[in-house]
Amino acid sequence: MGQKRVKICKEDGTEVDAVAPVILSVSRATDIPAFYSEWFFKRLDSGYCCWRNPFNGIDSYVSFQNVRFIVFWSKNPAPLLPYLELLNEKGINGYVQYTLNDYESEGLEPGVPPLAQRIETFKMLVEKLGKGRVVWRFDPMLLTDQIDIGVLLEKVSNIGDELKDYTEKLVFSFADISSYRKVKSNLEKNGINYIEWNEALMTEFAGKLSAMKQDRGWNLKLATCGERIDLAQYGIGHNRCVDDELISRIAWSDEALMEYLGIRLGSIERNIFGEDILPKGAWKVSESLYAIRIHGNSDSGQRQYCGCVSSKDIGAYNSCPHGCVYCYANSTPDSASKSFHLHNPLSESISNSQN
Repeated sequence: MGQKRVKICKEDGTEVDAVAPVILSVSRATDIPAFYSEWFFKRLDSGYCCWRNPFNGIDSYVSFQNVRFIVFWSKNPAPLLPYLELLNEKGINGYVQYTLNDYESEGLEPGVPPLAQRIETFKMLVEKLGKGRVVWRFDPMLLTDQIDIGVLLEKVSNIGDELKDYTEKLVFSFADISSYRKVKSNLEKNGINYIEWNEALMTEFAGKLSAMKQDRGWNLKLATCGERIDLAQYGIGHNRCVDDELISRIAWSDEALMEYLGIRLGSIERNIFGEDILPKGAWKVSESLYAIRIHGNSDSGQRQYCGCVSSKDIGAYNSCPHGCVYCYANSTPDSASKSFHLHNPLSESISNSQN
């Protein structure tokens, strides 16, 4: 479904065309919660932001007048915590895709807080938002001459034991280094001897991850992000990171949002044993209601194997100073750091050069 277009009046009094999305992605391109929370919530109050297309360099405007739901993406969403109540005041729902990796000893994520602090932030978010509204991502799964499958599984298990009562899902992807020249170059410059995943390695990892989940008693789903490989035999599905099913479980009473998603609600019937009877493809959103898709709403602008529904991302590449060695969104760590330090939280866009 295409995004609606509207006329908006900017702060300087000029009128411009803007896209008016129902769902915001904040953001795949940079870590807005970690570094730009103040800016984002100022823009939310202003009702719009400026966004530059990374492929053609053209500026455009995004109106927030129709926003009903926000998916946040972050490796350090602690700065988001003070602002969550503002979303409630505006009647906007949301959840957090929280990338919580452990590459501390290898120095692959030099700008993120210590692991213990990030785990504590995860738990604090769950206490404020609820268990289903903070999704654990270990992304990407990276193999090197120092990190084999056994080491990687140990890293996952250590975090999983901490989060097993705080999340419903673990989402992961396999690092695809050859597809991103910048990533390959940065790893090589930093002396990281990476190993490319192949189907045999993916299958081995999936089987051991699934077995580990059972052995450790984790009551959570496993899913891959943007991966072609079918790992269903290990109980691992294909994820929708901007997920209409999760959105409907959180915000099923929002009629406008359900209409946008192409979701219909129905009353749950029960058999003589009191067991729920749901139509094929339906899922529960409350004790008395189910949801079912009546038409698709996939995001055609994403990668081939992405399962996300349509949303509008407002992030900017080359603006995240976490400094992750495997990052695909920055040309260099120095340029991203420079962009961040030039940022003005009162500007219309993340990057001052866009104004």
